[in-house]
Amino acid sequence: MSHTQGSTDAPQHAKMNQFAVAGNCLQIGGQSLPDLARAVGKTPFYAYDRQVMNDRVKTLRDALPPGVHLHYAVKANPMPEVVNHLAAMTDGLDVASANELRLALATGIAPGSISFAGPGKSAEDLDAAVASGVIINMESAGEMQRIAALAESTGIRPRVAIRVNPDFELKSAGMKMGSGPKPFGVDAEQVPAMLEAMSSLPLEFMGFHIFSGSQNLRPQAIIESQTKTFELAFRLSQSAPSPVRWLNIGGGLGVPYFPGEQHLDLSPIASNLAGLARKAAQQLPGVEIVLELGRYLTAEAGIYVCEVVDKKVSRGETFLVTNGGLHHHLAASGNFGQVIRKNYPLCLGNRVSGDTLELVNVVGPLCTPLDILGSRVSLPVAEVGDLVVVFQSGAYGLTASPVNFLGHPHPGEILV
Repeated sequence: MSHTQGSTDAPQHAKMNQFAVAGNCLQIGGQSLPDLARAVGKTPFYAYDRQVMNDRVKTLRDALPPGVHLHYAVKANPMPEVVNHLAAMTDGLDVASANELRLALATGIAPGSISFAGPGKSAEDLDAAVASGVIINMESAGEMQRIAALAESTGIRPRVAIRVNPDFELKSAGMKMGSGPKPFGVDAEQVPAMLEAMSSLPLEFMGFHIFSGSQNLRPQAIIESQTKTFELAFRLSQSAPSPVRWLNIGGGLGVPYFPGEQHLDLSPIASNLAGLARKAAQQLPGVEIVLELGRYLTAEAGIYVCEVVDKKVSRGETFLVTNGGLHHHLAASGNFGQVIRKNYPLCLGNRVSGDTLELVNVVGPLCTPLDILGSRVSLPVAEVGDLVVVFQSGAYGLTASPVNFLGHPHPGEILV
């Protein structure tokens, strides 16, 4: 059936112009998608474009004040090739498990450029962190005592910072990580007592990790949160047993996923951060300011590709049945934190545009009604064998999905 894209006042996805189109095929890493699919040897697969990551890092470097260090949060995309690539492009890595720590150390960067966060670190986690010399973001007074016991038994003086649960939130955050009762970090009002207790322990105090929320597309909300983060750090530094040398202000920079969302304007954020960095230079001389980003560095560089294996009409609605779905890409299915399901941006990678569009539902092969990649989306008229592309898939994709659900094959993964 013929179908137009909809009224001009309907919310639309932000333009996915990070990839070129040639011969009506999407280009990833300089290759047409059909050629890339043949090179991978199977569908479904994830593909990540290193040049898109490079461009994102350069944009940040150009915008941010020179005193701000850029770290990559490995949890966003722990594919070893991606971690190695971004380790070379950024100033450090942030990890949340012993396995991620091993990945980070294997890149060859200095252990002092790696930080380790997580509210429930195991004995293995702490052993590895202490032995390797990374900065441990302590999440409780109990964890501090466990680290101190390891220090005494090993003769190593671990580098530590306190992860602070701030007394403010990042407004309009996609995921709130601070304010109110949280499993993450130490409540700001409890930090001075913990700092006092630390003064008698064999620990090397580095500073603070203050992270209030993620996935935010409102510059003013990020500005307000970052300003309060620095104010809190200045206040807590007065109770510190030694000068604050390291301040991780978290991330929070969002990317557009859903209709009506637009790309984040970095300019006002960077301008405000420059002023905050100048204040920090006066109040915390020599402090290293770290901006920790995961999704913002990788999400837009990645696509998820699956193949149409059947096309059917059910009671007036057209379904494209693919060989990919929620078992590979839980977030795109709407089952990873969405309250009301919304579509990720989609296209047909081998047929990007067409004179005739049709309204379709893009679904996966699983025996559950939750296996939806696109609900009532307009695409060029598709055929069996066409390649469905889910944009914004470079973060929290494969490793955030239940890949063993129903026993289907795991997807491929490639950095190009």
